[in-house]
Amino acid sequence: MALAEATLVKPKASSDDIVMRAGIAVVLILLALFVAAPLWTLLSKSFHNADDKWVGLDNYIRYVSTPALMQSLWNSLWISLLTTAIVVPLAFVYAYALTRAMLPGKALFQAVALIPILAPSLLPAMSMIYLFGNQGMLKQLLGGGEIYGAGGIVASQVFYCFPHVLMILVTALSMADQRLYEAAEALGASRWRIFWTVTLPGARYGLISAIFVCFTLVLTDFGIAKVIGGQFNVLATDVYKQVIGQQNFEMGAVVGLILLAPAVLSFFADRYAQKRQVSLLSARAVPYAPKRQRGRDALLFVFCLVIAGLILVIIGIAGWASLIKRWPYNLSLTLANYDFENFDPTGWGPLWTSLKMAALAAAIGAIAIFTAAWLLEKSRGFHLVRNLVQFLATLPMAVPGLVLGLGYIFFFNSPSNPLNFLYGTLAILVINTMAHFYTVAHVTAVTALKQLDAEFEAVSASLKVPLPVTFVRVTVPICLPAILDIFVYLFANAMTTVSAVIFLYAAETKLASIAVISMDESGFNAAAAAMAMCIVFVSLATRLLHLLLERTVLAKLQRWRKR
Repeated sequence: MALAEATLVKPKASSDDIVMRAGIAVVLILLALFVAAPLWTLLSKSFHNADDKWVGLDNYIRYVSTPALMQSLWNSLWISLLTTAIVVPLAFVYAYALTRAMLPGKALFQAVALIPILAPSLLPAMSMIYLFGNQGMLKQLLGGGEIYGAGGIVASQVFYCFPHVLMILVTALSMADQRLYEAAEALGASRWRIFWTVTLPGARYGLISAIFVCFTLVLTDFGIAKVIGGQFNVLATDVYKQVIGQQNFEMGAVVGLILLAPAVLSFFADRYAQKRQVSLLSARAVPYAPKRQRGRDALLFVFCLVIAGLILVIIGIAGWASLIKRWPYNLSLTLANYDFENFDPTGWGPLWTSLKMAALAAAIGAIAIFTAAWLLEKSRGFHLVRNLVQFLATLPMAVPGLVLGLGYIFFFNSPSNPLNFLYGTLAILVINTMAHFYTVAHVTAVTALKQLDAEFEAVSASLKVPLPVTFVRVTVPICLPAILDIFVYLFANAMTTVSAVIFLYAAETKLASIAVISMDESGFNAAAAAMAMCIVFVSLATRLLHLLLERTVLAKLQRWRKR
C-alpha cells in the first residue's frame, strides 16, 4: 500500500523548471500584449461605428458595396500576381546561375543582387520617376504612356522583391545531391530532361515559398504605391487614406483586415507546402559540384550581368538624384540636398532617431528573442503555454506591418489602456519593430539552438550547474554568430521599414523612412532621395561591420569548432 501511494506522488519541480516556466509565462504575456491584443482590438474595431457602438457586419457590407474600395482589392491582387510572375522566374534563373554554373565573380553578383534589401521600398519608386516620370530621362520609351500607376508599381516592386525571392531560391537550389545527376546522366537523360525531372522537383518547395513570399510582399507594401501609384489605389494606400486622410478608423480597420486575409492565406498555404517537404539530403548525400559548360555559362553570365547592372542603375539613379541641384534644369552636382533642415523642420533628426530606434530594437530584440527561443526549446512540460507561445511567435510573419501598426493605434491609443503612456514615444516604435520582425529572428534562434548537443545541458545538470548559468556561459557564446545575425537583421529592417511605423510616429519620433515620404510629398524629390541614400549607407555600413566581425572576432571565438 505504501509503495502504491509512493508511486502516485508526483516529483517536485526543480528550481530550473520553475525558472523556465516563469520565463515562458512572461514571454506569453509579452507576445499577447504586443502581438495578439492589438490584432484583437483591430478586429473588434471593425464591428463598431465611429461612436464605438456595435454594428455587426455593417462596415463590411459598406465596404463590399463601395466600388472604389472593391477596385482597390482587385488592383492589389492582380498587381501582386503579375509581379510574382515576373520576379520568380528572373530570380530562379539568377539563383540557378549562382549555384549551378561556373561564373566568374559569383560573390560579387550575389552581393549586388542583395543591395535592395538595404534600401527602403520607396527608393526604386523614386528612381523610376527620375527615369520615366513626366520629366524623366527615358520617358520617350513609354510611347506616350506614364509611369505613375500600375506599371510603375510593378517595375518598382520587381526591384524590391527580387533579393527576397533570390535568397529563398539560392537556398533551395543549393540543397542538391550530386548522385541524382550522375544517375540521370548514366541513364542517358538530356540536360533539359535532367532540369525538368531532377532540378525543378528538387527546388519545388523553395519555389512555392518564393511565390507566396513575393505575393505577400507586394500585397502589403505601402511605400512604393504611395510614391508612384498616382490615382491607382491599392489596399495598402486605402488603409492610409481611411485612417490619416478621412479619420475613418472603423473603415480603416475593415480594409486592414481585408489586407490581412490574403496574407494569412498565403502564409498558411506556404506552411502547408513546407510540411509536405521531404528531406533532400541524406547523410550519404554528395554535395552538388557544378561542371563547366561554356555556352550555358556564357548565357547565364550575360543574364546576371544585365540584372546586376539594372539593380546598380536603380541605386545609382537615386544616388545621382540626391546630388543634382535642380532636376531637370540644373544638373550640376551639390551636397545641398543633404542639408535636410532646408527641406524638413526636423533636419537630420529623423536619421538619428532611426539610428537610435534601430539600435534599441536590434539590441533588445536580439537578446529577448534569443532568450525566448531558448526557453521554448529547452523547457519540458507546460505544453499548452509553450504551444501558445510558438503560435504567437510565428503569427507576425503573416501580419502585414500596416495592419500591425493600425492595431497598435487602436490598442495603445485607448485612454483605458494602462499602456497608453507608450503611444507616441520611441518605445512603441521599438516594440512595434520587434513584434513585426519577430518570426524570422525567432526561427533563426531556434535553428541555432537545435544544432546544440543535449550533452551540454546533461553535463551541467550532472555538475549541478543551474540552467541559466549554462545559458550565459555556454549557450550564448556558442550561438553568438546567430545572435549577431538576428541583431543585423532587426537593425536593417528597422532602418528601412515604412508600413509598420507610418501610423505610430510623433513629431519628435519621426523616422528617416517617414521623412523620405514627407519630403517627397512636399516636392523635395532630391532631398527625399538623399535621405533614402543615407538609409542605404547606414545599412551597408552595418552589413560590412557584420562581415568584419565574423571574419575577425567571431572567427577566433568559434575556432574551437574546427578542432
